[in-house]
Amino acid sequence: MTSDARPAPPLVVSLPSASWVAAVGEVPGATLTVWDCTRVPAGPSPHVVVPPYLGLPPLREALAALPDLRLVQLLTNGYDGVAEQLPRRVALATAAGVHDASTAELAVGLAIASLRGLDDAARGMAAGDWAAARRPSLADRRALVVGWGGVGRQVAARLAPFEVAVTAVGSRAREQDGTRVHGPAELPGLLPRHDLVVLACPLTDATRGLVDAAFLAAMPDGALLVNVARGPVVVTDDLVAELAAGRLRAALDVTDPEPLPPGHPLWSAPGVLVTPHVGGNTSAFRPRAVALLREQLGRLVAGDPPLNVVRAGTRGPADG
Repeated sequence: MTSDARPAPPLVVSLPSASWVAAVGEVPGATLTVWDCTRVPAGPSPHVVVPPYLGLPPLREALAALPDLRLVQLLTNGYDGVAEQLPRRVALATAAGVHDASTAELAVGLAIASLRGLDDAARGMAAGDWAAARRPSLADRRALVVGWGGVGRQVAARLAPFEVAVTAVGSRAREQDGTRVHGPAELPGLLPRHDLVVLACPLTDATRGLVDAAFLAAMPDGALLVNVARGPVVVTDDLVAELAAGRLRAALDVTDPEPLPPGHPLWSAPGVLVTPHVGGNTSAFRPRAVALLREQLGRLVAGDPPLNVVRAGTRGPADG
């Protein structure tokens, strides 16, 4: 017997540059194209769009012109500001897991650098300033990790060998893999008992402005705040006020506003260390992102549900 069944058309996937196409390589059942999301792409309409990792352009108009689009696959963990730009039919997936190790690595590095005064020592080198002083150690800190997703758990795993006692806070209270995870309502009672607070939570309506004057006031004198989450999780003016008073220290990979403009008070506030949002941008990024993309595209070609979906698309003619 002969069959009239025809092979399924290939899954059309746009990647942000030719180097990404080369890195991902051949995926059976998929056609890889190059599109940087800045104009309507030539050729067939993509079913899957992978926007650029850095310098994400406005997406609303460009994506609305793609009739076959099913999924936007980000190269970032965060997705704030993206979901609102997508047509309702389009699903959104993140790169959860890709940046966890690098971001956690930086969080621990920021904590060590701030506590041990490595930033002060680096500035002193230019003047030949040998300013020896006793500084706090990371050992014996009591750390509160706010955000118990992939990054938060990786932060905790890296703090443990430094002899740090870690308390977990998540979006809800629960037991997870043998760890007691506290809910947000417990923060006022937890903060005074911890001298290191690491923010590793996503930016949501619940976490925007979470670290305000009351949150900071509940932290003990001399405590350190490390932010590898998103800048708007912290109320910047409230943090600047605490830093100016000399009561707290902060080490920030993310800020609000971002980029932090010249002359902003955070640049000159005492006790603060700032890095320019580089938590995930390391040599580990590209190979881990490529592995995720190959797995994701393989699943889509096979008809399996995609990984890391944070917003499911709708089906049907209604759109917007």
